[in-house]
Amino acid sequence: MESYKITDDKDFSKIYVYFPKMLRFAQEYVVSKEESENIVQDLFLYLWESRETLGAISNMNAFLFTLLKNRCIDFYRRYGRFEGKNQSLSQIQEEELHLKMEALQEFDVNMFTVNEIEEIIDRAINNLPEKCQKIFVLSRMEGLKHKEIAEQLNISANTVQNHIATALRKLKIELKDYLSLFIFII
Repeated sequence: MESYKITDDKDFSKIYVYFPKMLRFAQEYVVSKEESENIVQDLFLYLWESRETLGAISNMNAFLFTLLKNRCIDFYRRYGRFEGKNQSLSQIQEEELHLKMEALQEFDVNMFTVNEIEEIIDRAINNLPEKCQKIFVLSRMEGLKHKEIAEQLNISANTVQNHIATALRKLKIELKDYLSLFIFII
């Protein structure tokens, strides 16, 4: 396994290739795309500013994702306190926030490869009822809003919300042994 030491721009650019993968990870846990980008950019800024004090890193993937996981947990701690003061969260939002926080704390970057994660999640989604699966994919994988899905499928927004709640319930049961993976689809 290659050991990494950040000493100059060339070394840093080798590590910066992790940026897109880290951004996708952060977006699964953090509320907004902008916040996800800020967290990942701040992490890389930290790496650059600390390059002289960081020793050689033997497992860059584990190192980066452990840092990212901790920063996402910190974000949730701040976000939870901030949100609680300004507005109340819906029951579903509170459950999702709680699940994401649990999954982040349990997440082990060495547990699965990206392909294994995708395979487990795809298998669980494919086990959903057809309409529920279609709505869930449009919402969570394609990023459509409930109203957009409702218009596209000619159903009510409440029906969309009910199907998503059903999908989340069924996936939570099916992925109970993989709680940290469940967050990739919430």
